[in-house]
Amino acid sequence: MIYPENFEQKIGFDKVRQLISEKCLSPLGKERVENILFSAENAVIAEQLEQTDEFVSILQGDREFPANYFIDVRYSLNRIRPEGTYLDEKELFDLKRSLETIHDITRFFHPEKDTETLYPSLTALAGNIPIFPQLVQKIDGILDKYGKIKDQASSGLMQIRKEMAATLGSISRNLQQILRSAQAEGLVDKDVTPTMRDGRLVIPVAPAFKRKIRGIVHDESASGKTVFIEPETVVEANNRMRELESQERREIIRILTEFTGIVRPLVPDILQSYVFMAEIDFIRAKALLAIQIHAIKPVLKDKPLLDWSKAVHPLLFLSHQKQNKSVEPLDISLNENERLLIISGPNAGGKSVCLKTVGLLQYMLQCGLLIPLHERSYTGIFEHIFIDIGDEQSIENDLSTYSSHLTNMKFFVKNSNARTLLLVDEFGSGTEPTIGGAIAEALLERFNRNKSFGVITTHYQNLKHYAEDNEGVINGAMLYDRHLMQPLFKLSIGNPGSSFAVEIARKIGLPEDVIAEASEKVGTDYIEMDKYLQDIVRDKRYWENKRQNVRQQEKRLEELTARYEQDLDTVNSQRKEIIKKAKAEAEKIVADANARIENTIREIKEAQAEKERTKAVRQNLNEFKTQISSTAEDDSRITHKMNKLRERQERKKQPKKTSVKPAFDPATFAIGDNVRLKGQQTVGTLLELNQKQAVIAFGMIKSTAKTDQLEKVSKGQIKKETRASTFISNQTSDNMYEKKLNFKLEIDVRGMRGDEAVQAVTYFIDDAIQTNAGRVRILHGTGTGILRQLIRDYLHAVPGIKRYQDEHVQFGGAGITVVEFE
Repeated sequence: MIYPENFEQKIGFDKVRQLISEKCLSPLGKERVENILFSAENAVIAEQLEQTDEFVSILQGDREFPANYFIDVRYSLNRIRPEGTYLDEKELFDLKRSLETIHDITRFFHPEKDTETLYPSLTALAGNIPIFPQLVQKIDGILDKYGKIKDQASSGLMQIRKEMAATLGSISRNLQQILRSAQAEGLVDKDVTPTMRDGRLVIPVAPAFKRKIRGIVHDESASGKTVFIEPETVVEANNRMRELESQERREIIRILTEFTGIVRPLVPDILQSYVFMAEIDFIRAKALLAIQIHAIKPVLKDKPLLDWSKAVHPLLFLSHQKQNKSVEPLDISLNENERLLIISGPNAGGKSVCLKTVGLLQYMLQCGLLIPLHERSYTGIFEHIFIDIGDEQSIENDLSTYSSHLTNMKFFVKNSNARTLLLVDEFGSGTEPTIGGAIAEALLERFNRNKSFGVITTHYQNLKHYAEDNEGVINGAMLYDRHLMQPLFKLSIGNPGSSFAVEIARKIGLPEDVIAEASEKVGTDYIEMDKYLQDIVRDKRYWENKRQNVRQQEKRLEELTARYEQDLDTVNSQRKEIIKKAKAEAEKIVADANARIENTIREIKEAQAEKERTKAVRQNLNEFKTQISSTAEDDSRITHKMNKLRERQERKKQPKKTSVKPAFDPATFAIGDNVRLKGQQTVGTLLELNQKQAVIAFGMIKSTAKTDQLEKVSKGQIKKETRASTFISNQTSDNMYEKKLNFKLEIDVRGMRGDEAVQAVTYFIDDAIQTNAGRVRILHGTGTGILRQLIRDYLHAVPGIKRYQDEHVQFGGAGITVVEFE
């Protein structure tokens, strides 16, 4: 149970809900965000946390998740339930793309039968979701890749569109003939082309010549300087086009109605698939928020528990992140022995933020959201979360601030139990301090008796004393730097905190005599006790810092010890392996030597002391001895090299000494050699050479350089470096690929001045050539024709352009220039 009704607004969860909703891809996910519910079931919470954590791994992994088309078509599917209704082209296209996305998602979680399941919770969620590959295949037979009905969708549609194409071609030819005749008579400008008005092909004519061409006037320009005439010879053909367009529309509706009849029985199963898509969209949005606020899946216990380390208020973190400020993390612990935490400290010291952090993170956790805290934290589950914070006075209900607090306390006492988390800000305030403190202490006693958990902030001394004297209740303090006179926003559990009222009064500038008089009225005992509290807090901070430093040093020492032990184990294992290998090689050498000696003795005996044969056998034996001795020399050479390496390591630790350069040897160079200066890449030809200087030709430039700065370069090395210099980096390839993806095959320069339009077209043509575009379009309009002529003058001078011409009259005519590249 959550209390009060505006609990989410009080702790800020409404803003968290908004952040999640903004990360959803469709209304499907946003509706799911609105239905987030608080749960006290361990299994439900654990499953939701696991799903979100797995999706975080997906987003941070290498495999791209299919999230292209999260489209909500539920309205369209519900609309076609009655017979006779149909899905239009756009709705059918959206249905196809979203079903493909659902299919891709299920395949993402079930890649292959023998593959290990990487995301078990999400895989289980996608287990029995219906997919419709056959339906998608049928839609592909009707729609093209742009979502338009294909000519092949039916034989009737193909026949209609063929006739439409033939009729349109006939109209275009007749218009061109009439236009040429009118241009020859001077009735129409040379650069005028037919255009479309109300779906009919017409000729633009000056008003003075409109009666020279027989036909129907359909429209005129806004300036009145052009009228659009449909010649009478093409009126019938245009009428036929209108009839064919109507036939085409009726045939398309028939095809869509017939196909919708196939979809209608599948609607319930398809809607079930969209429930799955909504859940995936929702989980993805939660994972994105978790990454944004650095949240994790903590260890979850099925009991009331708070053992948090480095917990952070997510909204405060995002706010400070924009300002490049850090947030002080919260360490807090509530367990069976210390259930109720009484936090005291100065105003604006962070008590309310601490309380809201506990409330918001616990509520987020039990709504299935990952929360920002350290991995070593432990979290529990509460059946009820009650909060009393802020001013709830109501004129309508005749409630004062204190009355509203007491109303909340009445509900807390009646409904709290051992699985309740209470969050109370400024406990007991709002009335006369003595009785207010007494009532607060009595309520605290009742909460303690009910075994409830809670975080309570207060300034009352009697509540601090109660926490010291009773089990189950513990004091806590928000730390304050008395020297800098500013809060530290750190929670210290174990001791009560001072309100630092005197210090804050001095900082604000209250007269010293007023502060002294107030201290006399309170009494020296109270002032001394407050100072003692401050000293305790200060000393505790000091020793906690010391202890933290000691822990860090111990941890560092443990890491070094572990690393050295690991290195020592590695060295010992390598040493044993080397000794073992050396023994094996020695045994092999001895065995080979014995065998060779025995063979030599046998061959000498068999040769019966023939001098030549004996000499040859002895020579073979001597060669074998030489081989063995060379092996020993190799071993000693390796040992020598290892010693050299050790000496080099030692020398690295010592200051470097300047080395003496070797003297130049002119015998290594010859006139005509390819040379370059050390540290440079440019190669030249050696022309002259003496002991100290040389003359080198770099192309047409001669240069003199010192001989000790030269190095010889072979022809093979030049070729190798030339190839390396033409290497295209991965970054350049990626940039070109990105440019290809984002390049549009059309540019609109209408409304630009001449020089602006030519500049824009220049950049556009350069990008088109770089991306290997085959054909592009330039929209410049008809107008006076000046802009069109400037652009074509530029295109005429560009190499790599195969041709440029007017667009087809149906798609813009002379108002568009089509450019084709070689």
